[in-house]
Amino acid sequence: MPISEHKEVWVDGPQYRIIPTKFPPINFFERFTPPELMDEAFEIESLTNERLQDEVGQLSHVATSDRVSGPGASVVMASFTHTGYASRFTDGSYGVYYAARDLETAIHETVYHRERFMSYTREPACEIDVRVYKGTVQKPLIDLRAQQYSHLMQPDPEQYHDAQLFAATLRAEQRNGLLYPSARNLGGECIAAFKPTTVSLPVQSKWLVYHWNGQRINKVFEKREMLIKLKSGQEEEEQLLSLC
Repeated sequence: MPISEHKEVWVDGPQYRIIPTKFPPINFFERFTPPELMDEAFEIESLTNERLQDEVGQLSHVATSDRVSGPGASVVMASFTHTGYASRFTDGSYGVYYAARDLETAIHETVYHRERFMSYTREPACEIDVRVYKGTVQKPLIDLRAQQYSHLMQPDPEQYHDAQLFAATLRAEQRNGLLYPSARNLGGECIAAFKPTTVSLPVQSKWLVYHWNGQRINKVFEKREMLIKLKSGQEEEEQLLSLC
């Protein structure tokens, strides 16, 4: 089907992205820096910060006109500057920002991929802290919810090849991204943004804990801050799982 025949739609409502807390916000992106000055700012800051390259990633992978900065920007920009990992709509040579249109779908999507990793590395029982970020979609997306695109929604990551080729073609045509049905939560929908400017700068909405029992993630909790710990005559021994 010619590129021009793919229908674009505006996506209303929120989008949710979940990120492990071991990936903290990147200060370089969290500051308000004009896109055209980012390269110069990076060169200057890297003179006194040897770890800046590891934190920021490959800034050159994002066109100047597509760059964003300010609070929440690192959640978006890191998806495009830290590449090398294949996923449904990329072979790893470029970045994609993935999110879901509801929190439950975002959880199912991330649980699936985290379980695959934990099983492969044979991790013992532990807890995984994650942050939930909430934002919106700012530009129209190609709608892949019709039956004609079902072959692109293969649940097996080993069968992503067709979806990757399809997405690469659309990205080369400067399309904003995709709206597609979730392969992990029936009835759920996800987005794949090809540019940082496709989505708003998200804000953190929740802090969750994924409970890995050594074989699967069987529980998801919302983490809340302890306000005060009351003293007693005898200290209680707390049985806590280590963080993954």
